[in-house]
Amino acid sequence: MKLLNIGYGNLIAAERLLSVVSPDSAPIKRIVQDSREIGMLIDASFGRKTKSVLIMDTGHTILSALTPEAIAERFAHAEEGEENA
Repeated sequence: MKLLNIGYGNLIAAERLLSVVSPDSAPIKRIVQDSREIGMLIDASFGRKTKSVLIMDTGHTILSALTPEAIAERFAHAEEGEENA
């Protein structure tokens, strides 16, 4: 299982990640609110401004203080390391 660092020492299972999106649009804000209401929201931003929302295949929604671009770059590096292994 490959783990992906999403900031501040938090790791997620990379193969469970469906999408990384910006939290600014109304539909994403609704997803975050709905996840919070049903107890499926994980706030991994450590009180900092949320810059990305990660949607997992388990139904969980994760908030991160890293930008979507930074997470995508880390994901790409994780994939490269897997190919070289």
